[in-house]
Amino acid sequence: MEKSAIECLSIINNKERPNAIDFINNIFDNFIEIHGDRLCGDDKAIITGIATIEDIPVTVIGQIRARTPLERKEYNFSMAMPEGFRKALRCARQAEKFNRPIIFFVDTVGAYPGVEAEKRGQHSAISKNLMEFIFLKVPTFSILIGNGGSAGALTFSIANEVCALENSVLSVISPKAGANIIFKDSSREKEAASILKMTSDVLKDLKIVDNIIDEPNGGAHNCKDYIYKQLKDYIIKSINKYKGRSSKSIINSRYLKYRSL
Repeated sequence: MEKSAIECLSIINNKERPNAIDFINNIFDNFIEIHGDRLCGDDKAIITGIATIEDIPVTVIGQIRARTPLERKEYNFSMAMPEGFRKALRCARQAEKFNRPIIFFVDTVGAYPGVEAEKRGQHSAISKNLMEFIFLKVPTFSILIGNGGSAGALTFSIANEVCALENSVLSVISPKAGANIIFKDSSREKEAASILKMTSDVLKDLKIVDNIIDEPNGGAHNCKDYIYKQLKDYIIKSINKYKGRSSKSIINSRYLKYRSL
């Protein structure tokens, strides 16, 4: 049954919903976290590292959704600073060097919009990632696991294939903020949500999302092991699909995917 964007937002905001750390710990083996952008510092809102899945080496890059007041402070309300995007690019380049597939987990309300972020080059960090991720020589897979907000989410949604959990969303702005801009009335968020076309089923119709993984009734938090298995199977199948393909073929398929949009 199709859900409205407001219903999906209610489900993905459940504090028990798995976040990127949960997926990494339950899908991959031998995860080794990589810290820092080698320029400014480390950003805990983004987790990066090397892991294996069925003995296949991969690079994992994820945005962490905070669930407690302490986590919100630690992960900066899940809004990455420029050093987080640069850390992700550093790991993506390393993956390219060692021919490792890259798995992105997308779950953020957006990139941090503060003055400090802009002083440290937020806009250039995001645009550089967009430019370089489209031409990575290794297969890339982006998985929407929760809230995909604005350029912060778009940065990690440039991939050969984009998969979405059923209740996840992707949009340029939140419905409430969109209603405030479009209608000058934030109470009209339901109307704005329908205009934004942010739910997984609509995104698949628009060919922005390639695959949808069904969730149990009420959301992924109601049967986490099922979701972990479904997602693990999808990742293995996707990696094998691109196995043996040349870097030129991988880049061309990704480039044509986004040109066609």
